[in-house]
Amino acid sequence: MNQARLYSIILGPHISEKATIMAEVRNQVAFKVANDATKTEIKEAVEKIFKVSVTGLQVLNVKGKTKRTARGGIRQKSNWKKAYVQLEQGHEIDFAELS
Repeated sequence: MNQARLYSIILGPHISEKATIMAEVRNQVAFKVANDATKTEIKEAVEKIFKVSVTGLQVLNVKGKTKRTARGGIRQKSNWKKAYVQLEQGHEIDFAELS
């Protein structure tokens, strides 16, 4: 897999209350990933970009919410994909240090 594809798979970290709890308890990190990314591509991208070892991976599609506009119309936000990556014991990703 080429470098451009690696960096286009991982769109960014997904930081929420649930993701923070899972990072502390299960050593898992949540990422927002490309809609066309597969599990093997996500695993390879995380291992090569962050130089960690991945032991587990869960991927889910998040359905976009329906919102009302100011003029009374209905609009749907786009769907996106989220990945929970479980890291090997002793490995961690610190996003504050990467910035």
